[in-house]
Amino acid sequence: MVFKRRTPRGWLSWARQMVYPDGGFKRATRYVIHRMSRLPDDPRRIARGVFAGTLISFLPIPGMQFLAAWGLAVVMRGNVLASLLATFVSNPLTTPVIAVFSVGFGHWLLGIHTPLTGEAIMDAFAGAGGEVWQNVKAIFTSAPVEWNSIGSFWDNIWYPYFVGCLGPAVITSLALYYLTIPVVQAYQKLRAAKAKDRVEKRRKLKDMLLAARSHGARDSSLRESGAKDGGDGAPPTP
Repeated sequence: MVFKRRTPRGWLSWARQMVYPDGGFKRATRYVIHRMSRLPDDPRRIARGVFAGTLISFLPIPGMQFLAAWGLAVVMRGNVLASLLATFVSNPLTTPVIAVFSVGFGHWLLGIHTPLTGEAIMDAFAGAGGEVWQNVKAIFTSAPVEWNSIGSFWDNIWYPYFVGCLGPAVITSLALYYLTIPVVQAYQKLRAAKAKDRVEKRRKLKDMLLAARSHGARDSSLRESGAKDGGDGAPPTP
């Protein structure tokens, strides 16, 4: 394979890459922007893909962001690859900030007065996770099915998160949509100008080679003619 790594990445290295990419987030962000601007598509389709991916990256659907971004991009007739790249908005550095703000904002919008502390959030996740596992085991045993912790997690964490993230998600997605169009247009014009310049340079080089070849052929013809006429181009002596 052309892009296969010479040294396969291990599970530990892969996990570290997911948390902190090689070269840092600055380099990874520049790479995503570079790939986005080089997409061979209409700038507005690319912008719609960016809108879809950015919007999905704010939603509390871990593990399903790629699939959801792909689906929304298809519905919006946007560039699918751009939507997948735009989900990078949600990364290990930004996700905690988005989550804390969204849950707090959602609590304020919904009028929920449950204390929102780090310990309370961890307890909600732990309780819901344990109850999900217990309910899975209940399918195969006679253990009772419980929904108290899951319901509490829904009411105090997930639903406020979803409500609180919608406003920032739409605002950020629209901002990136309108920013993407001129950036991609400028980059595509620059690439087209460079491509035209390369074609022009190749054409001039080809013309020079043809001219040199033609000049060489003419000189060779004159030398052959001179050799037949006596070596110096003069008429042969009787």
